[in-house]
Amino acid sequence: MAVTLKDVAELAGVSRSAVSRTYTEGASVSAKTREKIAKAAAKLGYSPNALASSLTTGRTKMIGLVSNNFHNPIFLEVFDLFTRGLQERGLRPLLVNLTDETDPQASVEMMRQYTVDGVIVASSTLPIGFARAFRDAGVPVVHSFGRHSDNPSVDILGIDNIAAGRLAARTLIDRGYTQVGFLGGPSAATSTLDREKGFVTEIASTKGVSCTTSFASAYSFEAGRAEMQRLLLEKPAQAYFCGDDVLSIGALSALQSAGLSVPAEVGLIGLNDMKMASWANINLTTISNPLTDIISASIDRVACLVKDQTIPPEARLFDCHVVERGTLRPAPKT
Repeated sequence: MAVTLKDVAELAGVSRSAVSRTYTEGASVSAKTREKIAKAAAKLGYSPNALASSLTTGRTKMIGLVSNNFHNPIFLEVFDLFTRGLQERGLRPLLVNLTDETDPQASVEMMRQYTVDGVIVASSTLPIGFARAFRDAGVPVVHSFGRHSDNPSVDILGIDNIAAGRLAARTLIDRGYTQVGFLGGPSAATSTLDREKGFVTEIASTKGVSCTTSFASAYSFEAGRAEMQRLLLEKPAQAYFCGDDVLSIGALSALQSAGLSVPAEVGLIGLNDMKMASWANINLTTISNPLTDIISASIDRVACLVKDQTIPPEARLFDCHVVERGTLRPAPKT
């Protein structure tokens, strides 16, 4: 039979409440009592019951991890970083798949049923109203990779997508490209809209450079390949900013299948710097998205909000930069 709290208390010669307090964060227990209980628990092979503990503390230590783009391989990196980071802090992730979901109420109800302590919305495409629905339901929430706001209603952590679009445009201009294109993800996605805005604005401010825009149906390899195949039915641009690495890899595949050389005939720059982008057969020039820093900060922030929901929301921006590889002309020598 499983070892119980009562068994530990009897072996240690203490009360059951003393054992309970020992395994309750922040509870007062003397060092001597704690040592006796630890020895008894080790001898019996006792592990505290997390569900039973939650009844005492009112905390499940469970954090809902909500995302909506499982077609993009970068989510495997995001999922790995989030789950390991939460577990290292003694928290448990509850994964919610929002693919094709637009109404947050079903997710809010699920979080209530599991009595999560907090929620992290990990998406660059969902509108801020999605995260706000959790806040309105009284659930501490952080929106990772969300759309930046100068007056946020929930905590938002991510890059400035408008600035990233400007950086991509300036990089293509500096390489001498005069006919460039923006190949974005879904046209309604907030990340697509902001990256397009920054890119187009920067191009418009530069004489002698023209720009086209197009959109893939999803942030996926298949959608990126299909959109580039469509663009190749006409005269392609000299270089494209694909608003995501997986779109870039799909576009690269389409260009290679058409017998075009990258970057000799068409240049590509992506965004995210996912691990796959560095593979030798891809070697994608891209803009970094500091996933590790954003995810670590998001976990720290949701943990703080669980303890104190009166903390005012903030929007925190993280820097990004160009990662040089082999899908653009070389940078000019200075």
